[in-house]
Amino acid sequence: MDEPIGLAFAVKADSLYRQTTPRPEPIRRGLFFGSCMGARSTISKSCTIFLICLAIWLPAIGSADMVTDQFGRKVNIPEHPQRIVSLAPSITEIIFSLDLDERLVGATQFSDYPPRAASLPKVGSYVHLDLERIVALNPDLCIAVKDGNPIAVVRKLEALKIPVYAVDPRNLEAVLDTLRELGGLLGVHDRAEEIVVEMAGRIRQVRRQSACTDKRPGVFFQIGVSPIVSVGTPTFIHELIVMAGGVNLSRGPIPYPRFSKEQVLGLQPEVMIITSMARETVFAEVKAQWQQWSEMPAVKNDRIHLVDSNVFDRASPRLIQGLELLARLIHPNCFPTTVKGEIQ
Repeated sequence: MDEPIGLAFAVKADSLYRQTTPRPEPIRRGLFFGSCMGARSTISKSCTIFLICLAIWLPAIGSADMVTDQFGRKVNIPEHPQRIVSLAPSITEIIFSLDLDERLVGATQFSDYPPRAASLPKVGSYVHLDLERIVALNPDLCIAVKDGNPIAVVRKLEALKIPVYAVDPRNLEAVLDTLRELGGLLGVHDRAEEIVVEMAGRIRQVRRQSACTDKRPGVFFQIGVSPIVSVGTPTFIHELIVMAGGVNLSRGPIPYPRFSKEQVLGLQPEVMIITSMARETVFAEVKAQWQQWSEMPAVKNDRIHLVDSNVFDRASPRLIQGLELLARLIHPNCFPTTVKGEIQ
């Protein structure tokens, strides 16, 4: 997939572009132009005004804006993109949240939220993009992410004159900024601001409620089943744990450190949160394994929980749902209301 594009494919892509891109109609000298020109080729005052307006208007036909993406790259983007391909599930969720799903013509595998996103044409996984499928959708804009999307595919898309705008949100504040940025880029600034304001309000509410106690329980967040992988400081989940009023027991410079069972037992977690793609099918087994260690506080107090991974690992508005869920699991007395996302 990452080999140079062959001549046949390049010709196919160019042909597709020509077939699907309407050609501008030539400007003909019609009745108005004829009436403007007198016998001595003089131009009336009204005609002069018309021609000035026309000169201003013509460059706007098919105009594009040169913008700078979150990598500092200059990207030439259509003024009103109508055929967008999302190159990551998080981008798909953002586009839907902006009420622009009618502009989405393609998305990556595992773009499954909201449920109707599952019916979009798929262009491979976000780490293994299918270049031919993307080109066949004739997009006027692709939106990419730094982590995962191969730069080789991005460059090939740009070589085919398909603009690729890349984002790189690394924390919750950056997710809010990205929402604003994409909202402005796609002409729905007001809708983006509405989402950001609502998210900011929910963050403030979590902080207020978690202040009901000074206790900060030790939390071990386990990703998957085997090997045991947790989350370091440079991750969304670390930020959410701290914001929800917990202490991340696996904090440190490594984003996703591995642990042995003995190391986890040594940390004596008060709350264990496990996320797995397998969901319920493995939870009973994993919980039973940990329950052998009855002296571990999380086992003793029955505080081992399985949660939906998607609300924690996608840089989308649903991160707030993940924050609220964590806050309730860490401080159930401060957050008595059930929050969607806990499986068991």
